[in-house]
Amino acid sequence: MISPVRKMFDGIANRYDFLNHFLSCFQDVLWRRYCCRALKRMVKREAAGAGLERQGARLLDLCGGTGDFADTFRKVFESGTPAIPVERAVIGDFSFGMLARVAPKKIKASAVQLDAMQIPFGDAQFDFMLNGFGMRNVPDARRVLEESYRVLSDGGRLCVLEFFSPRNLFNRFFYKVLAPMFIPVMGAFFSGKRDAYEYLVNSILRFLPVEDFCTLSRSVGFEVEKVKMFDGGISFGVFLRKRKTVDAEGCSR
Repeated sequence: MISPVRKMFDGIANRYDFLNHFLSCFQDVLWRRYCCRALKRMVKREAAGAGLERQGARLLDLCGGTGDFADTFRKVFESGTPAIPVERAVIGDFSFGMLARVAPKKIKASAVQLDAMQIPFGDAQFDFMLNGFGMRNVPDARRVLEESYRVLSDGGRLCVLEFFSPRNLFNRFFYKVLAPMFIPVMGAFFSGKRDAYEYLVNSILRFLPVEDFCTLSRSVGFEVEKVKMFDGGISFGVFLRKRKTVDAEGCSR
C-alpha cells in the first residue's frame, strides 16, 4: 500500500523543481552548491594532508527526489582542479513520480526506488551520501542515520541539507507566521496541491532542531564535522563523517 506521504510527492513531482526554486527565490540552488563545494574542500584538505590523490567517488543521494543534489555534486566534483571523477552515482527515493523526472534531465546517475530505512545496498558501498530535504519526511530519522552509517565506507561523509525546527526568533516568525500564509497559497496556485505545501510547513515545525539532530547523529556514531547556517537559519547544512576503524596496530583504515 502506498503511504500518504509518498502519494503526495508523486502528485507534485511535475512541479517540484519549479516550486523549490520559486519558493526559495533560487536559494536552494546555492545551498546545494555550497554543500557540494564544502565536501570537495574537505576531501582536498584530507588528500593534501595524507599526500594522496583521490581516485574517485561513489555517491548515494538518499531521498534524492528528481536528482538536483546528485547533479550538482557531479558538476562540482568533476570540475576545477583537482577534478574528482564520480565513479558511481545512485539517486534513491521512495517516490516513483520523483525518480521518473531524473531521466528527462539527463542526469548521470542510476535512479532506484527504495526505502531509506532499509537501504538495499551492502555495507561500505559509498564514499559520499547526500540527503536534501528528506530527513524530516521519514518516520524514523535515527533508523535512516543508522542505515546511512552502514552503507558508507570508513571515513565516508553524509551531508544533510534540511529545514530544521525553528529555535531563534527570526526562524519562529518565518515558519510560524510567514510560511503558513505564503507557501501553501503559492503551492496551490502553481501545483493545485495546497495540502502538500501545508504538509511542508507542518513537517518543519514537527522536526528536530538542528542541535538535537546533531546529538542524534553522534549517538549513531557519526562525527559532526561542520554545521552551516543558511539565510539566518531558514535551512542548515550538516556535515557528518563516519569514523575510520582502527586496527590492532593502531592504524586507521
